[in-house]
Amino acid sequence: MWHIREKTEITGSLNPKHKNSADNAPEHTKKQETNTMKYAAVLGYGTVGSGVVKVINTNNEIISKNAGGGLRVKHVLDLRTFPGDPVEEILTDDFNTILNDPEVDIVVETMGGLHPAYEFTKAALEAGKSACTSNKELVAEYGLELLQTAKEHGVNYLFEASCGGGIPIIRALMNSLTGDEILEITGILNGTTNYIMTQMTENGTGFDEALKDAQAKGFAELHPEADIEGYDPCRKISILSEIAYGKAVDYNDLHCEGITKIQTEDIRYAAELGSAIKLLASSVKKENGCEMMVSPYIVSQDSPLYAVKGVFNAVFVKGNMLGDAMFYGSGAGSLPTASAVVGDVVDLARNSGRNIMKIWEKEKLPLVPFEEIENSFFVRVGTENLEEAKKVFGCEKVIEGVIEGEAAVLTGVMKEGAFAAGLEKVPVRSFIRVKK
Repeated sequence: MWHIREKTEITGSLNPKHKNSADNAPEHTKKQETNTMKYAAVLGYGTVGSGVVKVINTNNEIISKNAGGGLRVKHVLDLRTFPGDPVEEILTDDFNTILNDPEVDIVVETMGGLHPAYEFTKAALEAGKSACTSNKELVAEYGLELLQTAKEHGVNYLFEASCGGGIPIIRALMNSLTGDEILEITGILNGTTNYIMTQMTENGTGFDEALKDAQAKGFAELHPEADIEGYDPCRKISILSEIAYGKAVDYNDLHCEGITKIQTEDIRYAAELGSAIKLLASSVKKENGCEMMVSPYIVSQDSPLYAVKGVFNAVFVKGNMLGDAMFYGSGAGSLPTASAVVGDVVDLARNSGRNIMKIWEKEKLPLVPFEEIENSFFVRVGTENLEEAKKVFGCEKVIEGVIEGEAAVLTGVMKEGAFAAGLEKVPVRSFIRVKK
């Protein structure tokens, strides 16, 4: 529960060096600094929030220059205390301290979850404060509403860090690629699952062991369902599609599969094919709508996504004029995500009073029904069912000899509905889609 304690006037920076230099500056310098200084408040001092404070203080000189004047963190909101951490000097557990402070220009939401992140962000925008976030759940659920609220009150709402960690993909879609018709966005959008799949591929590690390793190294949460079940990349591809196609997407409408059913045997077959298994989030524009889904895919060495390993993310974009482009970078960790957040903070500071947002329409993006989406499939069966599988699914290639007593077939392109009907006729040990 959020508690309200007696408000205290908190000024200055977490960095004593900056505070002292300002105090000792000549009077004319102080006046100039007052005119150009921008103050930010950070909501949540967890992994990302603490990273944001660190980035701003460590790189304050270059950040302030890029922001067009001074930039400092004035308040940090958190229920916890942090004895021995300089953040204690500017820590508050009362959101009203931030909301009612006229000096706070920018609110940085790194709390995560929907509530009270939504209520705090909306209140800040309504109070005339610009905001930015790393919270993909919040953007996927309330992004359009918060963008409209920001526009109505003459401020901005940015969320670069909500998709792809440190990769500047949203900024590219909003600015650099606005002259293109986007035909496809396909990406590895979750560093946790990519790390797990890399461990399983390169070290022969089982899923449970790889997950525990990811948790021990801080790449996976204690409760990792959003990552390993695919919900996290599902939200991210919906956000990217909204920006690219200009219409609303409800991530709950998308077919979503995670990596929990991937077996070490599947990894061995992929290696035999000279390929790797990746969790992909894809959005492909078709004449009758957009094919969107999240699922593990077998990716060949011909794909630029094949070599993306560890906690790295990558986003492949195809434009009708641009052709193919790849965006690559660290997709997990405190500082890469914080760096993307601070990029938004700088944009908000230097564009104060000027709207720079791209707002999509309320109308929903037409989606191709899942049953009509076309894919190729890798299917493992016992040898006793091989001929039946070839007949039911069709067959472009048969793989034998990898595991005793079984074989696999690679199908041609077929609709998801037809493939699901085939699964009812043939006992299969596993199946994975194949990226063409």
